[in-house]
Amino acid sequence: MIRDTLFLLPPGFEARGERQYCPECAEVWGLLAYYPAIRETLDVVYQPVAHPRPDLVTRLGTGQWNCPTLILGDTSPDGAGVQASNGVRYIDNARDLGRYWAALYGTAVPR
Repeated sequence: MIRDTLFLLPPGFEARGERQYCPECAEVWGLLAYYPAIRETLDVVYQPVAHPRPDLVTRLGTGQWNCPTLILGDTSPDGAGVQASNGVRYIDNARDLGRYWAALYGTAVPR
């Protein structure tokens, strides 16, 4: 059984001469803090800030490197925001991840 894999940028990184964070990745971490049982169902992989992000490009193809991205495992259902590339199903933004997990686990939906 292949688990869902969540690709995020690290919580703090250097870019353009300053320390930054990704607002969408922070939103996903906040959601996982609200619902820690979801975190237990995922593998989390941090990606480098620079493009291309090799782990995502390897799985999804050239030009597919947005973070956050959830690559769905073999038992995950289709749902809100699910896309496909290279035969791999994925969700590539925080709001659709929130709607997907709400449908799957009964959590609150994003406003």
